Amino acid sequence: MSNQTTSQSLKAKPPEAVDDSTLTPSEQISKAFAALNSALADELLEQIHSLSPKFFEQLVVDLMLAMGYGGSQKDAGQATQYTNDGGIDGIIKEDKLGLDSIYLQAKRYRDNTIGRPDIQAFAGALDMHRARKGVFITTSSFSKDAREFVSMIEKRIVLIDGRELAALMIEHNVGVSTRELYAVKAIDSDYFADE
Repeated sequence: MSNQTTSQSLKAKPPEAVDDSTLTPSEQISKAFAALNSALADELLEQIHSLSPKFFEQLVVDLMLAMGYGGSQKDAGQATQYTNDGGIDGIIKEDKLGLDSIYLQAKRYRDNTIGRPDIQAFAGALDMHRARKGVFITTSSFSKDAREFVSMIEKRIVLIDGRELAALMIEHNVGVSTRELYAVKAIDSDYFADE
């Protein structure tokens, strides 16, 4: 058998499935929890795609506020006007005193990968506002060139793709609500310490 045939047969072989019966109950709960969050993330992205781009821009501002940026909800962040926004979809105060601002770009795409030209355009929009920090959020993904570009420039631009966006929304309770809570308990060894 040639090396090429061997490598092809190895690639075609499906990965071994983990037998749930060998997992501890805690591991089974963790696995189920991860599956629930993955399904919820898919549902969140579908919901976002069904709504308007303007709603998505406000969602991005709401997420940044939920993550602890800015001061009071009233003046901490705002979505910019929907048209002629100059490449900036939102502005959020970085801290409660408003000493610095973070500029936001939001792209609600299904399959379009965000490339380097989009990130360069956003960096140019930051220059127009004399800004040093920005967050570019998309429901799709970023190309390798886009990610490499942000690592080479002086400005601090954070890229958040669709999976990261959904995970942050779940973590910070934006667009989700708690249905059930389960408390996993263990023996309190301090209580049973025999002195």
